[in-house]
Amino acid sequence: MNRNHIMAIASKDMKMIWKTSKVWIGLVILPLIMGVIIPVVAVLVGRSIDPADISGGLVQLIGEISFSGAGETDTLNHKLILFIVNFMLPPLFMLIPVTNAMMIAVNSFVGEKESKTLESLMLAPLSIRDLFAGKLLASFIPSYGAALGSFVLCGIVVNVLAYPLFQGLVFPSVNWIVLMLWVIPAFTLTAILFSVLVSARSKSFQEAQQIAGVVVLPIVALLVGQATGALLISPFIMGIIGAALMAVNLGLLVFIAKLNQRDQLFETQVQ
Repeated sequence: MNRNHIMAIASKDMKMIWKTSKVWIGLVILPLIMGVIIPVVAVLVGRSIDPADISGGLVQLIGEISFSGAGETDTLNHKLILFIVNFMLPPLFMLIPVTNAMMIAVNSFVGEKESKTLESLMLAPLSIRDLFAGKLLASFIPSYGAALGSFVLCGIVVNVLAYPLFQGLVFPSVNWIVLMLWVIPAFTLTAILFSVLVSARSKSFQEAQQIAGVVVLPIVALLVGQATGALLISPFIMGIIGAALMAVNLGLLVFIAKLNQRDQLFETQVQ
């Protein structure tokens, strides 16, 4: 693999991101919603809500969870905030890198076709492997970067708003650390690999986006599991999820490698 070719492709694609409104809006608006607005609302509601107004099922669920390492956790308000921050926010937070990765990646080949540049790219003196690697990198860097920025913003607003109640820091927990360093990079790569594969076989951005959208379904399932208590995440469970995603990534890489034929890609896109 040629590092110069890969970096040149990645650099070109990342510059093009800001010229595509449907992509850069996700890199700005989505992190603000998931990393700032929702955490602010969640903590403020947790601080001010009357425990009598909390449903019995939720009271029973958070009562069964052991919270530690976050200052005082005696009242129902303390436990509600910790439950929302450590169990409900992580699945929502995963939408930031995964959605952005999907939007950027599906635009990778389809965007080249729609801008009439794919023909020259196919005829350039670079390997298909370098082409795919460059586009994978161009999708991963801004997506994961947006997640990291949102993580910092989320930590600031959560700790500032929760400190008067807890008299201590509540963010990040071990769940969040494992999520950011293991699960999110793995899931982001899964979204990118699947989306690039779809993009390379699609005729338009809308078609690729609709097909690749199924990648968010596991996040919805995880969110439902948290809300119902059917599957409460823990560092161990997230470690397993990350390992499973890495196995999926390996399978996708093997599958994509078998399809990395210039004439086949050219035929499916340049018509």
